[in-house]
Amino acid sequence: MSKAGFDIEEELNKLPKKPGVYLMHDNDDMIIYVGKAIILRNRVRSYFRESTNKTAKIRQMVDHIAWFEYVVTGSELEALVLENNLIKEHQPKYNTLLKDDKTYPYIKVTTGEDYPRITLTRQVKKDNARYFGPFTSANAVKDTIEFLQKYYNIRPCNKRISENKYSSEEDLKGTCLYYHMNSCPAPCIGLIKKEDYNEAVKGVIDFLNGNYKVLINELKTKMDAASEIMDYEKAIEYRDLLNSISQITQKQRITDSSANDRDVIALARDSESVIIQVFYIRGGKIIGREHHYMENIYESDDKDIIRNFILQFYAGTPYIPKEMLIPVTFEDKEIIEEWLSSKRGNKVHLLTPVKGKKEKLLELAERNAEIVLRQDIEKVKNEEAKTKGAVSEIAELIGLKDIVRMEAYDISNISGYDSVGSMVVYENGKPKRNDYRKFKIKTVEGPNDYASMDEVLTRRFSHGLKEMEENEGSTYGKFNRFPDLIMMDGGKGQVNIALKVLSKLNLRIPVCGMVKDDNHRTRGLYYNDIEIPIDRNSEGFKLITRIQDEAHRFAIEFHRSLRSSGQVHSVLDDIKGIGKTRRRALMRYYESIEDIKNADVEELKKVPSMDARSAEAVYGFFHKGMIL
Repeated sequence: MSKAGFDIEEELNKLPKKPGVYLMHDNDDMIIYVGKAIILRNRVRSYFRESTNKTAKIRQMVDHIAWFEYVVTGSELEALVLENNLIKEHQPKYNTLLKDDKTYPYIKVTTGEDYPRITLTRQVKKDNARYFGPFTSANAVKDTIEFLQKYYNIRPCNKRISENKYSSEEDLKGTCLYYHMNSCPAPCIGLIKKEDYNEAVKGVIDFLNGNYKVLINELKTKMDAASEIMDYEKAIEYRDLLNSISQITQKQRITDSSANDRDVIALARDSESVIIQVFYIRGGKIIGREHHYMENIYESDDKDIIRNFILQFYAGTPYIPKEMLIPVTFEDKEIIEEWLSSKRGNKVHLLTPVKGKKEKLLELAERNAEIVLRQDIEKVKNEEAKTKGAVSEIAELIGLKDIVRMEAYDISNISGYDSVGSMVVYENGKPKRNDYRKFKIKTVEGPNDYASMDEVLTRRFSHGLKEMEENEGSTYGKFNRFPDLIMMDGGKGQVNIALKVLSKLNLRIPVCGMVKDDNHRTRGLYYNDIEIPIDRNSEGFKLITRIQDEAHRFAIEFHRSLRSSGQVHSVLDDIKGIGKTRRRALMRYYESIEDIKNADVEELKKVPSMDARSAEAVYGFFHKGMIL
């Protein structure tokens, strides 16, 4: 079974013969596997060949693939680093996950010190140091650091350096072994001027920035010279060092050691269509991407398209990164930066890089946008119809303009006991699972869904108002992003509950009910005291059904998790004389509380561990006032 509109065989034929990372999705749109490939076309196709030998785990994974996507990279190294980032971000079900969350090594130059050092680190901090990487081989990093220390005469110790100068030969006795091995210029006793030392450090940084051809040529010359005089041991040493440096100096654009949050925005276009590709970089790592289909582009240039995309997309996005890389600039860039900065709460920069790592990131996003445009334009259009197109249908049906965020609520309980509430969020027709919220009902006893819903909505919007007040109107928080439309799982009664809560809190948010027929299927929408019929074959109807099912699933899942952890109270807990063992026996013997309630004493006595007295206690609890 595959995602609607996604033909796996057809998509396999579109795969490029390039390196990259592929992501396998199941029918619930969850990422179940992330992998890398030297040649995407060969690797991804291999999963679907009958003749290929597969482990049981891979066969099971393939059975659950509904659709796949991929990111083209510039090299196998880029694919490797991106694969690692995405596995850590999404924790896919069928990937082998490292419990220690190992990270890639970086080379750190401690430029904040008077006499900087070169070290290996696995953490990038916001300090005054310079970081280079990440790299895939710790051994290669260690070899390169050792070489750079020797070649540029950089101190290997972590001693604090004073500005004292030695005054006699006696002071040399206090120098460490590194100095006597010619591995350190002894800045600790002033045997090298600070300016000369920092000039050597500049050489290290130039090398790590990519100016390494002179050094590599010198090492090759030494290796060849050693071979000429048959000093093969020395030649092998130079060869291994060259291999280590080769690994270090590979160009890769997947991770940015600045550790900033930024979005990379690129576009690809033809005469009719434009695809905008957005790479999300968080903490210096690409953690995801999205592509968007732009309409009505007639006679619009790239500047207008990028500008309009930023205005529309970030108007409805709760998180604004510190920096956005864009392929072109436009006249009112400063004004839009000011607008973005006001939404974020501090300065946001729109940059159009022309060289360096940032330009390479933009180039990578542009290349992937071109692939999406060339191969996936019909799929993107279908996806737009199911998401944003479906939202537009709903908006038009009930007479609203711009709907971005929708919230839906549901209540779950067992025979009225231990009610819980769920809140699910959809933005632009897609579930926004990070914004889902759960509620344990605190003030309502017994089966009263209306009162429970009143409590959930009151708590949700009261929290939001409080966060807005505390954060001076900022939209950062768990509850202070309000919806454009509230979807209630029911008709007039549920809608009125929501309207009552909103009125009490002085909020004006449209509320729409999802009305069901006698078979518990949605038949229409209830809005402004009118039931509006809806075409069951429309994308809008399908989206409403998905939202309804998701709210119900999330509430049920929460209730089950509480039950499994023993946090849910059962009506059976209130029966005197019925302990944990008998309560468990009753729940195993009967399918529901209602079946226990309808059983007579003789039938209850048949339950394992139940005696006559216990059976009478259960029967009497449910039939109070009856004489046994």
